[in-house]
Amino acid sequence: FGDLSFWLCLLLALSFLILAVAQPAATTSLVRTAGIDLVILQDGSASMRVQDVTGDRWQRSMRFLRTLGESLRWEDDRIALSLFASLATPQIRLTRDPNTFFFFLDHLEDEPPFRLQDPGTWDTNIERGIYWGLRLVDKDRELRGPTRNARAFVLVSDGQAWSGEVEQSLALARKEKIPVHVVGVGTTAGGVIPEPQRAANDEPVASRLDRNSLAVIAPAGGGRYFELDRETDRDIANAIICATRRQAAQTGVTEGTEDLYPQCLLAAAALLLLAVASRAL
Repeated sequence: FGDLSFWLCLLLALSFLILAVAQPAATTSLVRTAGIDLVILQDGSASMRVQDVTGDRWQRSMRFLRTLGESLRWEDDRIALSLFASLATPQIRLTRDPNTFFFFLDHLEDEPPFRLQDPGTWDTNIERGIYWGLRLVDKDRELRGPTRNARAFVLVSDGQAWSGEVEQSLALARKEKIPVHVVGVGTTAGGVIPEPQRAANDEPVASRLDRNSLAVIAPAGGGRYFELDRETDRDIANAIICATRRQAAQTGVTEGTEDLYPQCLLAAAALLLLAVASRAL
C-alpha cells in the first residue's frame, strides 16, 4: 500500500490523541451488597494452653483471628468477639473499627484471661459461648436497629471436655438464620494441659482435638467445619467471609464514571509504533 498505511496509522493515532485530550468517560453501574457481621466465639478453656501446635492452641487461634480481621473490607463489615470457658465474657460489640479489634488481639495474644486456678476454666461450655453470641447480636439490634448485613458465628475451639446443651443454642441460631462455622485448633495426638499447682502424685491431664464433636456442631448449625493447619489461615478466612457475603442483601445500584483517556493514549501509542514500523518496511 506504499505510504498509505503509514499515513492511515498516523491519522488514527492523532485522532486517538485528540480524543484522549478531551478526557472521555463512561458511566458505570455497580450493584452494591450489604456488608457482613462476624461474631467470633473463642474458646479460652484450660485445654487451649496445650502446646501441640506452634506456640499453644490459644496463640495459634489468635494468629488465625488476625488473618480473619485482615481479610475483611471494614467499610461495611463488622466483627465482634466473645470468649468462653465455663462462662462467656464478651469482649467487643459489633464494630467496623479495625483498630478496636486488633487492639484486643494485641492484649490477648499471649494467653486467655481465664486463670488455670479457677475451676470454671476447665470446662468448654460451647452452649454458653453461642448463647452470648446471640446476646451480642440482640444488643446491637437494640442499640442500632435492624441491619441488612449478613451474619455468621465463627466458633474457634478444640472441643475438648465440652458441656452444655449445644442443640438449644444451635436452634436459637438457626431461628435467627445465623450459621455457625466451626474452626478446630489442635491435633488428635494432643498434649498435656499445664497445671500450676499439680501435686507430684497427680496424673497429668491430657487433651486432644475433639474433631468428631466439632464436625457435628458445624452442619447442625448450618455452617462448615474447618481445621487450622489442614488449610491455610487465609483460605479458611476467605471461605467463611465469602460464604457469609453470599447471604448479604443487595442495597441498590451505584453509578459512577470511568476515565477512558488512558485507553485512548495506549491506542495512539500503538498506532504510532505501527506507523513507524510500516515506514521502516
